Amino acid sequence: MEFRAEARYMRMSPQKVRLVLNLIKGRRVEDAMNTLAFTRKGCAEDVQKLLRSAVENASYLSQEKGVDVDVDNLYVKRAVANDGPRMKRIRPAPMGRAYRYQRRMAHIEIALAERKPAGEEMATVVGEESAAQPAAPAKKAKGHTAGKKPPGKKAARK
Repeated sequence: MEFRAEARYMRMSPQKVRLVLNLIKGRRVEDAMNTLAFTRKGCAEDVQKLLRSAVENASYLSQEKGVDVDVDNLYVKRAVANDGPRMKRIRPAPMGRAYRYQRRMAHIEIALAERKPAGEEMATVVGEESAAQPAAPAKKAKGHTAGKKPPGKKAARK
């Protein structure tokens, strides 16, 4: 099961938010919270607030709706920052001109999932030894390939 939290129309660049989200993807929630607490980016506080909201959504479902969820086994399954609408602004420029620029917004989404403990994984059945081990890649010949002449030796300078 997946537990989501979404923040829309955040006044920050999606590119800058993605830098922070890439730090927490695939991590346990506790590790992600610690990472965000010590990340020196402006959007880290907002991402941490959103992550906390996703954890609260999971705990609400486990308590109120009767869904079997262990909050300690949650990890960040998906974290994306998409483009929101852009605000077009004008900055005064020399000689009465104007420069246009854009204020970007981001839609941030974090999805958590429960990671199964190591003991509950299904055991794989191995029929043959060759099926268990992948085939090793063929080694290339050192030096030159077949059909080409080896490079000649240069004469020593006098």
